[in-house]
Amino acid sequence: MKYLKIIILLGFFLSVGSKAGENEQAIERELFVYHATTTQYLAPVELNVIKARLKLVEILKDSLSYKPDIYIIDNLADFKKLIGTTFPDWGAAAALPYRRMMAIKSPAHFPLGKSLRELVMHEYGHLALGDRIRPMHAPRWLDEGVAMYTAAEWGWQNNLAMGRAALFGDFISLHEIEGLNRYSEGKASVAYAQSYLAVKYLLDNYGIESFNILLDGIKSRKPIDEALTDAIGGTYREFEKEFNLFLNDRYNWGSIFVDTYFLWIFLALVVFIGFVLQYRKRKKYYDKWAEEEKYQSTDFDYGDPDNPEQIDDEDKPWS
Repeated sequence: MKYLKIIILLGFFLSVGSKAGENEQAIERELFVYHATTTQYLAPVELNVIKARLKLVEILKDSLSYKPDIYIIDNLADFKKLIGTTFPDWGAAAALPYRRMMAIKSPAHFPLGKSLRELVMHEYGHLALGDRIRPMHAPRWLDEGVAMYTAAEWGWQNNLAMGRAALFGDFISLHEIEGLNRYSEGKASVAYAQSYLAVKYLLDNYGIESFNILLDGIKSRKPIDEALTDAIGGTYREFEKEFNLFLNDRYNWGSIFVDTYFLWIFLALVVFIGFVLQYRKRKKYYDKWAEEEKYQSTDFDYGDPDNPEQIDDEDKPWS
């Protein structure tokens, strides 16, 4: 009887799972194949694939002629089945370049913390870079940095993460970012921010040509030291030392409060504290007045001030 119940339950869950996938449709577009149970995200996905592709064609010097599969997933079980169980719970999307596909948790069913625009462009960045250096893999900081740079993912949260890392000495060395999937969400925020800054630093200071020399070196199976030396004239260790000097100069006690983001955060905090103190001060007076009113009579009506009632005494003040 016990085994019969288990078989029935197993059959039920399998039938639910099969029904959940029945409504999924595949729609082929010029640049990708869309997989989802609804077409409501098809237009924004297509728009942001086009935006990401235009940006990446320039950065990667590549035609990006391949057509990836893009999945919008409604439930966690299907997402993990497609991506794998090692993916961190805080992740909202994932790209698998070797399968030329990306999977994004549906905005209708998950609190993603990021816009669909950012997610689509970020994951497309992973796919494009993976295709550019196929069959090799980029270092994780380079991979995440290109994806973030593609999506222009930089805001006050990233500045805050870097400021906090600067204050507490929590910068992460670039080679340690390989373990990003095992990080807590807070540490991962620092790793993502540093990855973005490292790629931006390379592009800003050495240019797109040097950046592509680096990618060509990785694609041709050169060690990262040799690829970086060909690209910028310095080894991995030398580049990381140079980049850390940039980070320490950009993020320190002085620069944090000069930075516009942190200045506004500081001013907002000052305003909030002032509001709280003012509220407490007013509440103190209100409580005092309420206490005094308990001992005063309020049992009277307001009469007509032009025709006041006469008081029956000798002084007759109202006559």
